[in-house]
Amino acid sequence: MKDFYKQFVKEGFDDKGNLIKFDLDLEDNFNFSYDVIDVLAEKEPDRPALLWVNEDGEEHTFTYRELRDKSNQVANMMLDRGVKKGDTIMSVLKRHYEYWFLSYGLMKIGAIIIPATNQLMKKDFSYRFKAADVKYIVATGEDRVPDHIDAALEEYDGMIEKFITHGAVEGWTDFLSEIDKYPTTLDRIETRADEPVFLYFSSGTTGYPKMVLHKHSLVAAHILTAKYWHNVNDTSLHFTVSESGWGKCAWGKMFGQLICGATIFIYDFDRFIPANVLKVIQDYKITSFCAPPTMYRFFIKEGLENYDLSSLKYSCVAGEALNPEVFNKWYEYTGLKLMEAFGQTEATVVIGNLVGMEPKPGSMGKPTPLYKVDIVNKNGEPVGVGETGEIVIYAEPDKHPALFKEYYKNPAENERAWRLGMYHTGDTAYKDEDGYYWYVGRTDDLIKASGYRIGPFEIESILIEHPSVLECAITAADDPIRGKVVKATIVLSKEYKSKAGPDLAKELQAYVKTSTAPYKYPRIVEFVDELPKTISGKIRRVEIRENDAKK
Repeated sequence: MKDFYKQFVKEGFDDKGNLIKFDLDLEDNFNFSYDVIDVLAEKEPDRPALLWVNEDGEEHTFTYRELRDKSNQVANMMLDRGVKKGDTIMSVLKRHYEYWFLSYGLMKIGAIIIPATNQLMKKDFSYRFKAADVKYIVATGEDRVPDHIDAALEEYDGMIEKFITHGAVEGWTDFLSEIDKYPTTLDRIETRADEPVFLYFSSGTTGYPKMVLHKHSLVAAHILTAKYWHNVNDTSLHFTVSESGWGKCAWGKMFGQLICGATIFIYDFDRFIPANVLKVIQDYKITSFCAPPTMYRFFIKEGLENYDLSSLKYSCVAGEALNPEVFNKWYEYTGLKLMEAFGQTEATVVIGNLVGMEPKPGSMGKPTPLYKVDIVNKNGEPVGVGETGEIVIYAEPDKHPALFKEYYKNPAENERAWRLGMYHTGDTAYKDEDGYYWYVGRTDDLIKASGYRIGPFEIESILIEHPSVLECAITAADDPIRGKVVKATIVLSKEYKSKAGPDLAKELQAYVKTSTAPYKYPRIVEFVDELPKTISGKIRRVEIRENDAKK
């Protein structure tokens, strides 16, 4: 089990043991469910693959044998319903273990899984059903999810059958009791590594979500995620917080970790309560952990000294840019350096602080050997050290095994993203003299004020260090004299909410001036109760700008 992953990759190391080469080496018919789950079910049937825990203290440990059997039952049931290769099936399963049964089973058929979050409403479902021609859905019965789906189906007639778990609703088929009627054996159905398997709706800061189509080979690319970013092995109990509706779930709790021999820890919760997450890390002796910076920030405010986190051997961060203050506080309490990485729904770990690297607080790290990465100007020409440009990956459409297949049914977006022999990420950064990349922002978030190009993240990083600031967003605001000025929209921590006003605004402005170039300080400071965010939790600076324009 220890070196099981090596059959799927070709690696190379320098004389210091650092990874300098990582290429996928897959059979043309690679399929994770057959080639990993089923193979390991034969080799080590009783080995724990998943440890699932919910807020009520219920626990289930699922072995590789059980994952094989359940996925076979799902495949047989769906085949009996007429599901075939290329059909689209949506899941809205939160962190329920049924999501793993469903996904691994549908992969065996060659069907396309569309993960979705339980936060979607009628309008969201309606758009997704029509855009992706969804034929089947498996959803939780919690949080009124079936109500929103049924309301959306009044406008969509392509749904063949609805399955439910964690509840009972008229007109819905109970998922678990239905699959239990079917055999636990299945003859292999041939699929190809370059065929589609997942379709994610990627919530951007503008317009409707794009449909990002993944292929089977991209699943295997998460070996690098698990082995060289999460640093897991066959003794690890790995915990990634993400809900199943997001691509980060595939990154951290579905594929690479199992190929590398780790057991995946799943904490099934509804609302993020820092104390509860810290307690499960403590009680279940989690060895490696991954979450976005915001969660680490809340952990720190909760009081890390009240928990025994000594089981943790490694901790990672992604999803948004990391503030150095969070890095330093976590290190102070745990002795662990947060290993940041950058990726997208369209890829895996593009840039990262991999095992053996010395992280620079606030830096995304260096390009991983899985991709050929650079920073370029608007003409596609590489920029120099310290110059801000767009992060790109040199590749052709649908040629790289670790990049998405296409933006589904969106030729205009494909043409925008794939230009000049490279994939354009839409994210900007600069690199320092040591080759470390530093995030600046989305291409449409850059601020041009008084002749300066200002990235929002640097100012946000400074403000978040002030004890009054819980969250903040930096945007450009119109100014009759300067054209554009920097604006800070701030959510105060509860201890400071009563102090919102001109005096605190001036204090924060002065705080920024003492920490960076004076031209970057926010000339406008607005205090709000909450920031507008995408459904995946990313700040929608575009909405702040739009609201300002209406004033």
